[in-house]
Amino acid sequence: MSDFFDQKSVIGNAEWCAFPSLNIPAIKARVDSGAKTSSLHAVNIQSFQRAGQLWVTFEVHPIQDSRKVVVYCEAEVIDQRVIKSSSGDREKRYVIRVPLQLGERTWDVELTLTDRDSMGFRMLLGREAMNGRLLVDPQVSCIFGDRPQETLAKLYETPEIREGGLRIGVLASNPDLYSNRRIIEAGEAMGHEMQFLNVRHCYMKLDATTPEIHYRGGRILNDLDAVIPRIRPSMTFYACTLLRQFESLGIFCLNDSTAIAQSRDKLRSLQLLLEHGLAIPTTGFANSPLDTTDLINMVGGAPLIVKLLEGTQGKGVVLAETKKAAESVINAFKSLNANILVQEFIKEASGKDLRCFVIDGKVVASIQRVAAPGEFRANIHQGGRAELVKVTAEEKRIAIRAAKAMNLKVAGVDLIRSNNGPLLLEVNSSPGLQGIETATNEDIASMMIAAVEKRLLGKLRQPS
Repeated sequence: MSDFFDQKSVIGNAEWCAFPSLNIPAIKARVDSGAKTSSLHAVNIQSFQRAGQLWVTFEVHPIQDSRKVVVYCEAEVIDQRVIKSSSGDREKRYVIRVPLQLGERTWDVELTLTDRDSMGFRMLLGREAMNGRLLVDPQVSCIFGDRPQETLAKLYETPEIREGGLRIGVLASNPDLYSNRRIIEAGEAMGHEMQFLNVRHCYMKLDATTPEIHYRGGRILNDLDAVIPRIRPSMTFYACTLLRQFESLGIFCLNDSTAIAQSRDKLRSLQLLLEHGLAIPTTGFANSPLDTTDLINMVGGAPLIVKLLEGTQGKGVVLAETKKAAESVINAFKSLNANILVQEFIKEASGKDLRCFVIDGKVVASIQRVAAPGEFRANIHQGGRAELVKVTAEEKRIAIRAAKAMNLKVAGVDLIRSNNGPLLLEVNSSPGLQGIETATNEDIASMMIAAVEKRLLGKLRQPS
């Protein structure tokens, strides 16, 4: 029996581990003998082939509650498994085998790769990795020594966050989306502590004396300085309630809840643009299918555009080239109780539109979007392309006025060139960065962070 215990080391409920082959000198692991497999926090996971074997590259943020430190890793894949998380969700994960260093002992362990950003620990040490080697004392932690912030800064050769650095949350749904990654990277490069906040993982406490916003695992978010919302349409209602809570706590939101909500209501947004003297294509809206013919005539007849009010990124937009086709599409949508807009078709635009990116009342970049062959609408999400374009002073003024009409500090303003001058199509409160940054080579993400700095730090930093 003594040999049984002599061969095992005692560890606490949490310990600092290292993975030399991954260049991770310290990562704090939650020790959980109830979990079969071990897992490591990993994002931006990409697979590739090397010498006929499957490998992955991935990024690790080894420090809890921080994305400031990033370690770029690669490892051979030994398996792919469906893992059931503590919340009951099932996820297919890559499995790697690497040496684990704990105290003076080193042995190979299997790790599943998953995004643990919402969890309390960036690593979970399961019982398969502990079998035959470790005994757990749940009453203590860090038996092999703690790692204070100064030690971690030296191990990862990273400076502390600069004086005046902000705590900024990116409220969105997908941490791997280009736009969200770029904003986080830009903020970290500018010395701020960036946190990705999944909309679904946030919840709030409504209370007269101690209102709070919590994140998955119970972390309280009241100490944030700012929130940059990147809201997908399906999450608009819930995300706006969260933003109103942030606003009530005095946390600055780069786009506020009211501005986002009204920009997502296509009919209301068009009415607001008209109220501010801005031109749009002639548009009709009705509820009764009995008025279909008059609805078509009021926008100039066919061809015309039929839009679902809830559509986005070109989805739910149909070109009806004849009156008969228009009647069929309109009546079909209305039979489904769908809210629709009917809009004149600007033939002379030839499948092109303009996207002006407005930040803090200034057009910082512009592109022309060209429809894919056979398509009538310029949309890079459906095979179109983005290209450089020089917009006129009038088009810039219209874009700025449109963003102001919506009260948006950041907006993607879409215009179309017609025989009667520029017409506004839409004002987007969460415009994508990939197409416009790629086409213009402008650092839009850093400009967004600079807008937050200007508001909270009283200075505007130009991106390098």
